[in-house]
Amino acid sequence: MVEHASHFLSIGAASLDTKGRASQPIQAGTSTPGAIRISAGGVARNIAENLARLGEQVVLLSAVGDDSSGRRILSQAAETGIDVSHVVVDARHRTAAYLAVLDETGTMATSIDDMAISQDVLTPQLLFRHRNLFRDARMIALDANLSPAALRTVFSLARKYRVPVCADPTTTTLAPRLCPYLPELLLITPNSAEAEALCGVHVQGRRTALTAAKKLVTMGVRIAVITLGATGLAYATSQESGNVPAIECDIVDMTGAGDALTAGTIFGLLNDLPVDQAVRLGLSAAALTLQSRETVHPDLSLEHLYDQLQI
Repeated sequence: MVEHASHFLSIGAASLDTKGRASQPIQAGTSTPGAIRISAGGVARNIAENLARLGEQVVLLSAVGDDSSGRRILSQAAETGIDVSHVVVDARHRTAAYLAVLDETGTMATSIDDMAISQDVLTPQLLFRHRNLFRDARMIALDANLSPAALRTVFSLARKYRVPVCADPTTTTLAPRLCPYLPELLLITPNSAEAEALCGVHVQGRRTALTAAKKLVTMGVRIAVITLGATGLAYATSQESGNVPAIECDIVDMTGAGDALTAGTIFGLLNDLPVDQAVRLGLSAAALTLQSRETVHPDLSLEHLYDQLQI
């Protein structure tokens, strides 16, 4: 990393999340009683907010439409301390949206995402115009909503300015976009299905998750973290590996927990913690998020992270 590096750069989706949680078992073909909430979301935006709430200087490079959803996202992000001055407001596109249906336990039953603006607006040309953001970054996080051409530009600029890159594979269909760049990643945080899409290992539990994490390391990733939901996670580097159990908590809403885990782990790495401690901070951030109705826990802080943490 260069000496003048100052901020953390998060690149990718910023959306408005609509989440409906059923109050009784869901039956297909009919309406189910429950509660519906709307909050700001998007993987890159979620990671940015988590890190900003933990006191990091964060710049978000994303795009929103010139509409009420976009204005709501920008206002909320600015209030949490994120630098949104480089977020593109594009009147030709609608703001990204995510719709999730949760069962009575808070587990996602199905979801739909509308993230076309990320691919259409975050072009290689736009990224290159913002190359100074790469030059001055301590670290970069990205989600796989970026187009293949945009990803090539991100990694080219990161390589030029020697900035470490962390990636969230986002979905099983988008994860393969990251395959050409595995040797250039400091950190990747797939769930079980995304890990299989990346390295071909069918993850069924802790043992196979550890196998997948180790394989990703042999494919060039420096730190691979496979998230296992209620089971915890498996992680590997070239020098160590292990399984870490999840922190037991009451689940209110699972949306955003994976992004919180990514952000918590990144926070640990930014602050030079050993990898095993960094992933535990990630699990603590995920546990806090699981207990919140919001996509990012509104009271997230370093103090709360350590209060939640079980070593």
